[in-house]
Amino acid sequence: MRPPRDERALVRPHVVTGGRAHPSRNVFDLVTLVIAVSDRTTGLNPEQRRIVTLCRGGALSVAEIAGHLRLPVGVARVLLSDLMDSGHVTTRAPAPSARPPRLQLLQEVLDGLRARL
Repeated sequence: MRPPRDERALVRPHVVTGGRAHPSRNVFDLVTLVIAVSDRTTGLNPEQRRIVTLCRGGALSVAEIAGHLRLPVGVARVLLSDLMDSGHVTTRAPAPSARPPRLQLLQEVLDGLRARL
């Protein structure tokens, strides 16, 4: 008899990561970008192969990878850590966001617009 679908979903991530809940040494933010650096997929489990395939097309964030795999982010982080340790993927920080304009500058623009109207 097969367990109900919800119970299988709870067991699967545990099996996928070999029972580990935390990455070995690499810490990934949700917005960390992941890039495949190796086309080798022999010896990888199906989820790891999928990650390498997904990241061949360009950089994807950790959150995007977890979404594509339909796995919790924690599980994706463990898989990504293993792939990074084995040299299959590399990471880079996302592009820094632009510094927000100063309030004084915005006020001067608003005053200038009001003067023209």
